Amino acid sequence: MGRPARCRPGRRVAALAGACAAALAAWLAPARAQDTMVDVALVLAVDVSLSMSREELVIQRDGYAAALTDRRVLDAIAGGLHGRIAVTYVEWAGQTSQTVVVPWTVIAGEDDARAVAGMLTASPPTSARRTSISGALGFARDLLAESGLRALRRVIDVSGDGPNNQGARVDETRDAVTAEGITVNGLPLMTNGGLTSSFSIEDLDVYYSECVIGGPGAFMIPVNDWSQFAEAVRRKLVIELAGTPPVLRAGAGAGYDCEIGEKMWRNRPWLWDDTR
Repeated sequence: MGRPARCRPGRRVAALAGACAAALAAWLAPARAQDTMVDVALVLAVDVSLSMSREELVIQRDGYAAALTDRRVLDAIAGGLHGRIAVTYVEWAGQTSQTVVVPWTVIAGEDDARAVAGMLTASPPTSARRTSISGALGFARDLLAESGLRALRRVIDVSGDGPNNQGARVDETRDAVTAEGITVNGLPLMTNGGLTSSFSIEDLDVYYSECVIGGPGAFMIPVNDWSQFAEAVRRKLVIELAGTPPVLRAGAGAGYDCEIGEKMWRNRPWLWDDTR
């Protein structure tokens, strides 16, 4: 076994703040994710922009921890061709604000799932400025490319409570990602609480259908209330792992404006500072 790569200053390390210790732990593990064939390589990309309250950030972490250890999700994993998946959990906000909370980890049973849940609840989440879904998608694509995983399917699962307002166009980034055979699924958070309403849109589910999700079998599940979050995550994971998504799209037809978030940001009142 070779020595682990050093964490050197730079954009990648800044984006992966706090991930070096986790990377070292993964290097010391007896079985490396890179050496394993998995049914699905899944990036869980979770919005932590400032529109989220502290309580909502915790709900997200707890919701994913509960879903990954749910018996129905574990049965879906066991029912795959190889009976194992690989997951990484990323929290994102602005164009260059992405943090790996859980590095690539193979889940082949309840013990593995509980280990991931433990990483999710080991430290409190923090928020950051702006909303760049395109930045999250590009970062997730890089994680998949650099993972060395051998996977039957590659999926980016992105959740968020507002449209893209920083970085590259989200639809163009989505198209570039899906052109590589990666599926992008969505979990639009239509909760309308706190600062969310300031820069969110009423038809966020349509926005996700038209501008965010794509690739083979892509789908989205909207969340209308935080009480629905854990169940929505569980349902989405089971569908993703089974590889047979239902028709869960909310199409608006031709001409939907995928730059609506950027336009809202440019037209914001002058008294708003750079907080979302």
